[in-house]
Amino acid sequence: MYKKILLSPWTALATLAIVLGIRAADPAFVESVRLRYFDTLIMAPRAVETANVATVNIDEDAVSRYGQWPFPRGEYAKIIEDLYRRNAGLVVFNVLMPNSDRSGQDAILAATLKRYPVVLPSVPADKTRNQPRNPGAAIIGSEWQDQIVQYPGLIANVSQLENTAAGIGIVNTLPEVDGVNRRIPLVVSVDEKIYPSLAMETLRVAAGDSTVQVKLNAIGVEKMRIPRFGPIATDNLGRVWVDWIRESDSYNLLDLPSDFGGAIVIVGTTAAGLSNPVPTSRGSVHPHEAQAVVLSTMISSTNIQRPDWADGVEILAIVVSGILLLFLTRWTYAGLATTVVLVVGGVVVSRYAFSDFLFLFDATAFTAGTILVALHAYGVKFVSEFLQKQQIKKQFGTYLSPAMVEKLQKNPELLQLGGDSRELSIMFTDVRGFTSISEHYGADVQGLTRIMNRYMTAMTAKIIENQGTLDKYIGDAQMAFWNAPLDDANHAKNAVRTALEMMESLDAFNREVMAEGVPPFGMGLGINTATVVVGNMGSDQRFDYTCLGDGVNLASRLEGQSKPYHVKIVLGPLTAKQIADEYFTLELDCLAVKGKKEGVNIFTVLGTKKEAGRDFHDDREVHDLMLHCYRTQAWASATKLIGDLKGSFAGLMDDYYDMMLERITEYRENPPASDWDGVYRTNTK
Repeated sequence: MYKKILLSPWTALATLAIVLGIRAADPAFVESVRLRYFDTLIMAPRAVETANVATVNIDEDAVSRYGQWPFPRGEYAKIIEDLYRRNAGLVVFNVLMPNSDRSGQDAILAATLKRYPVVLPSVPADKTRNQPRNPGAAIIGSEWQDQIVQYPGLIANVSQLENTAAGIGIVNTLPEVDGVNRRIPLVVSVDEKIYPSLAMETLRVAAGDSTVQVKLNAIGVEKMRIPRFGPIATDNLGRVWVDWIRESDSYNLLDLPSDFGGAIVIVGTTAAGLSNPVPTSRGSVHPHEAQAVVLSTMISSTNIQRPDWADGVEILAIVVSGILLLFLTRWTYAGLATTVVLVVGGVVVSRYAFSDFLFLFDATAFTAGTILVALHAYGVKFVSEFLQKQQIKKQFGTYLSPAMVEKLQKNPELLQLGGDSRELSIMFTDVRGFTSISEHYGADVQGLTRIMNRYMTAMTAKIIENQGTLDKYIGDAQMAFWNAPLDDANHAKNAVRTALEMMESLDAFNREVMAEGVPPFGMGLGINTATVVVGNMGSDQRFDYTCLGDGVNLASRLEGQSKPYHVKIVLGPLTAKQIADEYFTLELDCLAVKGKKEGVNIFTVLGTKKEAGRDFHDDREVHDLMLHCYRTQAWASATKLIGDLKGSFAGLMDDYYDMMLERITEYRENPPASDWDGVYRTNTK
C-alpha cells in the first residue's frame, strides 16, 4: 500500500507544496535569482527616449591639470561658470564639501552659487555633521515616517555653501540582497525630517518648484510628486526602479562640448582613488553616472513597476500550473508538451508584460516550480514503470521470448491486476511413459529431476520461439497459450505449429536419452481455441498471469484424450477450423468429456497440407464416410471402411482405427439407446 502511494504521480503535490513554501518565504537566494531575472528584462535591448542629461568626469588628466585633489574651490567656481557658458541648463556638482577650503576660496564658490543654480550633495552617516539645509518637503501622514528608509545622521556641506546652493540632495544607494543597486530611494528620513535624493532635488530645481510632496501611510510611501513635474511612481519605501539601459552623454572635464543644449550636467570624479563605483544591473558605474541614469529614468517618466499583487499572481500561477501538470502527466506526451508550453509561456508573458507595460513579473520561480513538479511526476512515473518492467522481466523472462518481454516492458498497462476476455489458443502437454522413466531412476531422484529439466527445457524452447506464453508447469505437464498478453492474429496456427515442432524436438531428445540408456519419453497434447478470461490473477502480494474459463478446462481434457484415441495431438473444433487452410486435420469423434453433456467435435493434425499430399486428402473422404456410418449405426459399413483405412495416413492412424473397431464391436453387442446422438461420453478425464 505504501509503495503504491509513494509511486503515485500525486506525490508531486509534496514538491508543489515545497515550491510554494519556498516562494512564499522568499529566502535570499530566491529573491536574488528573481532580481537577476529582472536585470535581464530591464537590460534587454529596446527603444528608449533620450533625456537631456550629461555627465562631466573629473578624470586623471583633470587632476594632473588642476593639481592635488580636492581642487581649490575657486577652480570649482570656474568649472561651474564654464559649464553655464557652454549652455548647461542646470549644473549638479556631485562633490561633497564638509570642510572649509584649505585655500580659503569658499567665498568665491559661494558667490558663483548665488549667480548660477547649482545642486550640491549631502551624504548619510552615523551622525550628523554640519548643519543640513532644511529640506523643502511637504509631508502628509508624517506619523508613518518610520516606514521609509532611515539614517541616523547626515554629512552636510559647510554652511556657506549649503545655504547658497539652489538645492541639496542626498547621495545614497540601497543595494538589494545581492549587493546590486536596482532601486534608488528618492526620499529618506533623518532626524524625523524627510530629505530628497540628489536626483529628486535636481528634478525639483529644474522644474522651478519649491517643494517635494510626499504622502505616507501605514506601509510607507503612498504617493510622491513634484507639483510642476507631476507624480512619480515609487514602491512603499520611496524607491524608483532605475532603467539602467539608459545612457547619457559623457565628457571629460578637459574636453567639453561647446554647447550642452540646455542639458542637466552632473559633475563627478572618475580618477582612480577618488570615486567608489556603484554596483548596478549594468555593472559598476561611478556615483554621478548612476545619478544621471536615475534622473533620466524620472525625466522620461519610465515607470518600471513591480505591482503589489505580483507576488500573489506568481504564487497562484505556480499552483495552477502544478495541478494542471498532475492531471496531464498521466498522458506522457500531453504532460511534456504542457510543461514546455507553460515554461516557455511563463517567460514570454513576463517579457511581454515588461516590454508593453513595464511590469516586472518573475518567471524564474514559476519556471522552476513547473519543471520540478513535472520532474517529480515523471520521475515517479519512470520509477513506477521501471519497477513494472523489472517485475515483467522477472515474471515473464522464463515464460516468453525476449522480444515479447521487451514489448510488455514498453507497455506494462497490459499486465494490470485483473483480466480481460479474449480468444486464446490454449495448449496442455503431458509426458507419456513417465512410470517407466521413474522406475529407471529408482531412488536417484536427482537424476530424475535432471532428465525432466532437460525435457522441459527442450519443449519450452518451442513455445517461446513461436511467441507463446508459458503459463505454468504442472508436475510433468505444461500449460501455454497464444494471443495474450500480446495480440497474435494467427494464434491457433502458432499453437499447432508449436505442437508439431515439439514432437520433432521430442524425437531428437529421445535419440539423445536412449543413447544414455534412458527409456524414451512420450507426449500427448491438447489444443483448444476459445474465449476465456486472461490476466493477472491472484492478490496484490502474489499473482500469476494466467487464463480461466471453460475453454481452458476443455483444452486440459483434450490432452487427456490423446492417449485413448491413440494420437499425439487432439484439437478442439475452433482450432481445427482456424488452421484448416494450412494444416491437414482429421476429425476423430464427437466427444463429451467427463462432466459435460454436450459433445464437441475433436480433431487431430497430421502436418501441413503440403506435407500430406493427394493420398491423404482422398483417404480423408473415406475417413469422414466411416464416421458418418458410425454415427448412423451402420456398423457393418463402418467396420468395412475401417478395414479399408488401415495403413492409410502413413499408418499414423492405425491404432485409432483399432480403437474405433473395438468400440463398434462393443456397440454391436450392447447397442446404444434409440435416441443416441453419436456423441461418445467418457467417464475419464
